[in-house]
Amino acid sequence: MNTFMKLLIAEMGQDQTKQQIEKGLRLYQCNKTDKALQVWAKVLEKTSDPGGKFRVLGCLITAHSEMGKYKEMLKYALAQIDTAREMEDPDYLTEGYLNLARSNEKLCDFQKTISYCKTCLNMQGTTVSLQLNGQVCLSMGNAFLGLSIFQKALESYEKALRYAHNNDDKMLECRVCCSLGNFYIQLKDYEKALFFPCKAAELVNDYGKGWSLKYRAMSQYHMAVAYRKLERLPDAMECCEVLLRFPQSEGCLPMESMKIALQHGDRPLQALCLLNFADIHRCRNDIEKAFPRYESSMCIMTEIGNRLGQASVYLGVGKGWLQQKELDKALESLQRVQDLAEGVGNKLFSLKVHCLSERIYRSQKREDELREQVVKFLQCVEELELYCGMCGESIGEKNQQLQALPCSHIFHLKCLQSSGPRDCAKCRRASLKPGFV
Repeated sequence: MNTFMKLLIAEMGQDQTKQQIEKGLRLYQCNKTDKALQVWAKVLEKTSDPGGKFRVLGCLITAHSEMGKYKEMLKYALAQIDTAREMEDPDYLTEGYLNLARSNEKLCDFQKTISYCKTCLNMQGTTVSLQLNGQVCLSMGNAFLGLSIFQKALESYEKALRYAHNNDDKMLECRVCCSLGNFYIQLKDYEKALFFPCKAAELVNDYGKGWSLKYRAMSQYHMAVAYRKLERLPDAMECCEVLLRFPQSEGCLPMESMKIALQHGDRPLQALCLLNFADIHRCRNDIEKAFPRYESSMCIMTEIGNRLGQASVYLGVGKGWLQQKELDKALESLQRVQDLAEGVGNKLFSLKVHCLSERIYRSQKREDELREQVVKFLQCVEELELYCGMCGESIGEKNQQLQALPCSHIFHLKCLQSSGPRDCAKCRRASLKPGFV
């Protein structure tokens, strides 16, 4: 066979691979996930084109991420980076390392996430790096937040926002706003925690006609959490109900609530909604309705490997037992939270455990255990640097308005307003105006 024929056959194979990948995408967009996966699996088995193999692996990574099958997602990400290494193409390597970072982020292996993100950022000069750096910074911010390293998380989110604005990337901006909502939920500035997902929802409404449903779902979920924290429980419930009755994308038949979450493969969303439903019922002192929803959420969180999600469920269950004066059961749940928090490296959950355990031991007049919890609580506060550098009072203890400076250090808004322009009290960097977030 002459060289021309070999090239022609290779090009035909590439065209067939591309057509099959696109066929799978159409099926996936119409909620025919199983058929899409079958098409992509056949492409992966038959194609000899490295570029086609890389692309179809990317489709499989995205699909398994949205289904909550994070171990399979990691498996395909590892295969993709091997393909990129064989191709010796820095563009493919950058994208491959980003998918490895995302896979480990989903599995709450945050140190690996940060390491892979740094590898991506160090691969400057590639044609895709400018397009992907914003996504890399977002993933890194999520990892730092998972480790309760708040200043670095905020710094990464701010960088991601700048990339989004500079590249007019509304999808990325939407995702960053949702992550910022989660950031401020953890620090208990509930006004900002509501502002950012509302901003994300605006972006979806203005620009998201052709976007995946996950963007609208993300914004609605984070709004629901903020509404619950603000004790606007009817609004929180409405957001969750909206989440579970989204219609499918254009060209596909609408489906009912929970069936969408199951068939579209959005198990993570289903778990989060069930957790929020449970928390809402607990806030209403309806523990009998809360516990079954916690149990359902826990089943999914365990199935998909979301250890921070599991910690959130156990924390809600512990608070439920505390409301019912079942103190031993509450302590048992809190110990499970602590075990998960230590495994992941999340100090904020440990702080919450010590705070609630302190309350329980104080009520039981168990002085030795009480002193131990007080010491551990103060150690966590110090390690997390959860205090205002101006007034010295704690941050994240109650709902308070916060403001970050350009150096990403966070203060009480009232302290910044009362003191006027000055250098950052923590790092002494000049700071004439508040930061963007």
